[in-house]
Amino acid sequence: QVQLVESGGGLVQPGGSLRLSCVASGSTFSRYTMGWFRQATGKEREFVAAVSWSGGSTYYADSVKGRFTISRDNGKNTVYLQMNSLKPEDTAVYYCAADTAYYRPIATSTNDYDYWGQGTQVTVSS
Repeated sequence: QVQLVESGGGLVQPGGSLRLSCVASGSTFSRYTMGWFRQATGKEREFVAAVSWSGGSTYYADSVKGRFTISRDNGKNTVYLQMNSLKPEDTAVYYCAADTAYYRPIATSTNDYDYWGQGTQVTVSS
């Protein structure tokens, strides 16, 4: 079992920045692809970004490309999402997730991820 605990969510003004963190415990973290997803009120959960187990490969949704950066520190069992130039449409509950099938290419579907954090609210509003 893997437990994922997020932090860093909150209220930020448009154009502002926020960094989310997700700490993993309970099992091996290093070889898992880690992803971030978000779900706005009344919407389906959607892919945001993912990083391979080595940190050498990343993938971003078009909606956040150039603004968000995903990274990981395997020594700290932590994955980060740096969010810059935030827009009101970024408002959502953000979830971190782990894909234990590390041997496959980075996945973007919720069905490919095995463990999920509790979610943290990010609100972008003036």
